[in-house]
Amino acid sequence: MSPAPGAQARLRPPPKCVGCGVARAAWVRPRVDYCYACLPGGPFAPPTCAKCGSAAYFSQGLCERCHPGSPEYVGACTDCLAWGVYRRHNWRCWKCRWWQGHYPMGLCRWCHRRAPISEQGACRLCLESARLIQGPGRTPDLDAGTRNGLQLFFANLPSPPQRRSLPPKPQDQAEQSQPVSSPRWLQPTLFDLAPDTEALRAQATAQARQWAWRTDGIVFERAERFGWSKRQTNQVRRTLKMLQILYPEASVLRASEVIGVRGSDADGNVRSTLEVLEDAGLLLDDRVPGIERYFAGKFSGLPAPMQAQLELWFQTMIYGSLTPPRRKARDPATVRVQILGIQPIITRWAQEGVESLAEVTPEMIQAAMPPETSKRHWVERGLRSLFAVLKSRRALFLNPTRGMTLGEPRHSVPQALDAEEILTGLNSPEPAIAAAVALVAFHGLSNLQLRRLQLTDIIDGRLMLNGRMIPLAAPVRVRLRAWLDERAKRWPRTLNPHLFITQHTAPRLGMPGHQFPWRKAGISAQALRTDRILQEAQASGGDVRRICDLFGLTVDSATRYIRAIE
Repeated sequence: MSPAPGAQARLRPPPKCVGCGVARAAWVRPRVDYCYACLPGGPFAPPTCAKCGSAAYFSQGLCERCHPGSPEYVGACTDCLAWGVYRRHNWRCWKCRWWQGHYPMGLCRWCHRRAPISEQGACRLCLESARLIQGPGRTPDLDAGTRNGLQLFFANLPSPPQRRSLPPKPQDQAEQSQPVSSPRWLQPTLFDLAPDTEALRAQATAQARQWAWRTDGIVFERAERFGWSKRQTNQVRRTLKMLQILYPEASVLRASEVIGVRGSDADGNVRSTLEVLEDAGLLLDDRVPGIERYFAGKFSGLPAPMQAQLELWFQTMIYGSLTPPRRKARDPATVRVQILGIQPIITRWAQEGVESLAEVTPEMIQAAMPPETSKRHWVERGLRSLFAVLKSRRALFLNPTRGMTLGEPRHSVPQALDAEEILTGLNSPEPAIAAAVALVAFHGLSNLQLRRLQLTDIIDGRLMLNGRMIPLAAPVRVRLRAWLDERAKRWPRTLNPHLFITQHTAPRLGMPGHQFPWRKAGISAQALRTDRILQEAQASGGDVRRICDLFGLTVDSATRYIRAIE
């Protein structure tokens, strides 16, 4: 049953003061549009909170901790139900924000809630409940962990230390009788120095292995499940021994500490080491997404008001907003391009003395536009997105980009490839390159479609793509057969369902990177696809409907190819 209209009003953030535009209005019922500092005849001292007595007044007689519409109001995470998240973070804890960017949305197989789902088909709440009863050297048993209910927890806390006894071994009974001790807090390091890998490798061979009983079972289980080679298994175990020597007293390891071990011969297996530590309950994931590092590097050293406004825009674009006006999260690649477009202009304004984006006028925007058409296109969209978000979040009084006409991007003319380049790719000695080039050159697949192809999408010489059955050409079938033979020979025990896999994705379930195998082939998938579309446009006599159906293009995109052949 939905709450009453009055209850819904109490849950919404109150409007800002019409005087200063920073603080919230003192009261909503009865309506007072000013804060206590801007009241006519004031300023007046705000009263204490009617609920807890705090002096940090927010609105409606309540403080910022007690008012349901305050950004500092504490609630439960929308994904894992952990208590201790804030409205200003869109009701999501730090780990669930990482899950949202790395796992797809779906229905959990155990609790049947809609949330980001891991490779096991479980949400984070079910996975954490299973880890509470996880045995030493075992993977989490989700059936047993969720049979008697789910255990809730507090948000944004370090992973709890696992107090487990060593498995009974006659030679180590004296050590096994003592549980694993954990410190009450974690002491950060004073200096980050690159470890001497040669010394670590020698010491790892000579010293005892305190973590072996907690990680070796998981390492061997994952190696058996995903078909790891003996070399990769030994490299992961060697990395774990180096971490034990570097952090002998640590009960949990930060992901940044594990990544810092790079430079050893286990460099390519850091991801596998992180997965093993996470299954063993020894990992505290403190990795910062790449787009956040990119944002921080581009907008460092700006005035505090401008920095806060850019941070509000960035968080809204990356993670979306569940509070009205609602907004979907944007792709990080889109945000990166917009940051690249607006960063020179924002930096120039800051150098000229602009303290806040509220000082920007339409004339300043027109004067800052670059003359190049290609750059102007992304600058216009970036600034329009920036000021539209800030205006919708009431961080600005006016949107200076309102009514600004957007210029059309400069379109390049599609060009056909030289036949020799295509033949070189089709006759490549690498089976992966030959198969990928054949699929794109004959059937016009995009790079993303090629990366997402799975083994089950090819049945009896036909390709299932977006609900369509495509008969594969004879040259494509020959090259696919050669690639599948090579795939089965190199990775006979892999569980990866994708058609194309690499050395890094074979022990996992993900798809290959966007540069595989095109960097080694010396040709791009988009150039091949363009050549195929141009050939189809010429063969069909410029049939727009046929081109749109075959390649999934819009009418404008298909018309662009038809104009090129004319």
